Amino acid sequence: MRNLLIFITKYNAFFLFLIFMISSLIIFVKYNSFQKASFINSTNEVTGTLYTRADELKSYLSLKDVNDRLARENAALRNQLRSSQYADTAARHTVTDTIYKQQYEYIAAKVINNSVNKRNNYLTINRGSNDGIEKGMGVISGAGVVGKVVLVSPHLSIVQSLLHKDSRVSGMLLSNKEIGYLEWGDDMDPHKALLVDVSNNAQPKIGEQVVTSDLSLFPAGTALGKVSKLKVKGVGFFLNMEVTLAVDFSKLEYVYVVLNKFAKEQAGLEAQEKQDE
Repeated sequence: MRNLLIFITKYNAFFLFLIFMISSLIIFVKYNSFQKASFINSTNEVTGTLYTRADELKSYLSLKDVNDRLARENAALRNQLRSSQYADTAARHTVTDTIYKQQYEYIAAKVINNSVNKRNNYLTINRGSNDGIEKGMGVISGAGVVGKVVLVSPHLSIVQSLLHKDSRVSGMLLSNKEIGYLEWGDDMDPHKALLVDVSNNAQPKIGEQVVTSDLSLFPAGTALGKVSKLKVKGVGFFLNMEVTLAVDFSKLEYVYVVLNKFAKEQAGLEAQEKQDE
């Protein structure tokens, strides 16, 4: 306290100057309408700018919550798509919503680890068995097919990426429904894959869309990519073609795990069929 008093006493002239200056400005602004209006406008502009910057900072800090909420909403909307349902009726000519039942459900997840530059690439997502994830489930993004779940813990799951030497997805040309299998090429380009074993009657075109077929883990019509180059396989009845992938795996943030309600039933029947052979 003593040092403060000494400081004020030592610089009393400066403090008196400040007091008089501030008092003069207050009187000048208060009793002159033009200056008063100018001061209020300037104050409002500065305050508005500060509020805008504060709101922008608040919005930026809340982006994670916004993205999580949007991912959940997208999953809910995907659950309502007609491609996620099956017709539970023999009356094919009757087309009413009451005959459709849910076949696919979607669980939103965030990608917390990812690789694209290896021969066998995987993703880690922040959903596990506690969220209903099981081994073998398909995984997609808003752009298209991502891969399938291969390992599950209570809170996390490992996804075998489409960029993996063992990944093989049943796909088809959108125009004529000719079916083949999408595989990742040996050149390890994260943007390219091969659609193989397509009938040589298909007559594909550059730029034609390639989507999943009814034989895959995924809802039919899910994007795989576009034909970018035709490859000659040699003598035979099948064609191979290069496909530019729909998903940019280096930029994946959110994905959706696909729950096919018929998957277990189908796997059980197919396993029984193999035993009977």
